[in-house]
Amino acid sequence: MYKTQRENILKYLETGKAITPIEALNMFGCFRLAAVICDLKKEGHMIHTTTVKSNGKRFARYSLGDLFGD
Repeated sequence: MYKTQRENILKYLETGKAITPIEALNMFGCFRLAAVICDLKKEGHMIHTTTVKSNGKRFARYSLGDLFGD
């Protein structure tokens, strides 16, 4: 059965791992991770965004939490 990028990313986050845009591109062929995350948030998923700075660049790292902020 074919799974969408959104489904694959959600399943990945549900394993307790975090994901960055470059990881989403490499693993799932997703060029617009922020849009997928926005959709997941609208569906009610508690997704945390952390800004990461590396080599003078800033990017987001997303992880899944629960209602208590974990």
